[in-house]
Amino acid sequence: MNNKGVGSIFCLISANLISAKYIAAACFMSNITTQDASWFAEGLSYVGPFLSILSVFALIIGLFFLGYSIYQDIKKSKK
Repeated sequence: MNNKGVGSIFCLISANLISAKYIAAACFMSNITTQDASWFAEGLSYVGPFLSILSVFALIIGLFFLGYSIYQDIKKSKK
């Protein structure tokens, strides 16, 4: 697999981790009958920062691989 594929997969992992954070918060707040943003923010605090931190790391790694592959393509085309 080339660097573009690896970078795309890491960006996909990042998107999945962010969506898992919000889905988990929605699951925590599923029994609440009121629709208030402060309750959802409280649900997000239950999830914690772990998924966000992993998502940022995966996004940085993915963008690094994508950028490196574009750099290699430009370098090849100049030869």
